[in-house]
Amino acid sequence: MLQNIFNLDGKVVVITGALGLLGKKHAEAVAAYGGTPVLLDLFENEVEEFSKELHYKYGVDASGFAVDITNESKIELSVNTIVERYGKIDALVNNAAHNPDKPAVENNAEKNSSRLENFSLDVWNQDIEVGLTGAFLCAKYYGYQISKNLEGGSIINISSDLGLIAPDQKLYMHEGLLEEQQPVKPVSYSVVKAGIIGLTRYLSTYWSDKNVRCNAMCLGGVENNLPDNFMKKVVTKIPMNRLAKSNEYQGSLVWMLSDASSYLNGAIIPIEGGRTAW
Repeated sequence: MLQNIFNLDGKVVVITGALGLLGKKHAEAVAAYGGTPVLLDLFENEVEEFSKELHYKYGVDASGFAVDITNESKIELSVNTIVERYGKIDALVNNAAHNPDKPAVENNAEKNSSRLENFSLDVWNQDIEVGLTGAFLCAKYYGYQISKNLEGGSIINISSDLGLIAPDQKLYMHEGLLEEQQPVKPVSYSVVKAGIIGLTRYLSTYWSDKNVRCNAMCLGGVENNLPDNFMKKVVTKIPMNRLAKSNEYQGSLVWMLSDASSYLNGAIIPIEGGRTAW
């Protein structure tokens, strides 16, 4: 019925990076609409405690598992555990990523390591491994499990406005520093978020015959104790003249997980206050 179109009752939703600022909000939204959040993060005690909080607050059979999404064998084991407990997986939210929101000013450093010409291969590999390889592995195992359902399910990949546009490096500049000392948004972030969009398009057609939909949310920045000088500059780049509140992506997530978006597939949706419209 139309009044239940956003209902997530009975849907088992795997959420990676579930202890992060937005990961927690994603999980709360799923629980509030009757879904069963399965929380994945690196820290066992914390993720289990958060699952208990959701259970007590919303009455859902939430669970939490310590899973390193760059470890294929750990993911495979977790799939078996989840399916044994719930009998299925209905949806995946690929949320986990490294996110250097505040490019560092490195005191007394001759060269800033965030800059492309100084960027470490080790850091590049770590960022790609978590943000892109991790999303691939989760799709490979959790997504495949979703494809076994008679009614299919949904995969939501969390990208960024910086998957659609390049970062404006002037936002991160500090007066009085030489060019080689200026911090920038690292190249790996843009590459990961653009790669997530490519993965979304691929997955949207891969299991479409099994009614598995895949869409991407390209999120803008979130208010989270960012420096005042950065805030003053960044809001001028956004038509709504502000960053997002951490709960402002929840409605879109529920819509994309629910039957309300049953014909939405392969969509790359900017939710960034209009920043990419300019």
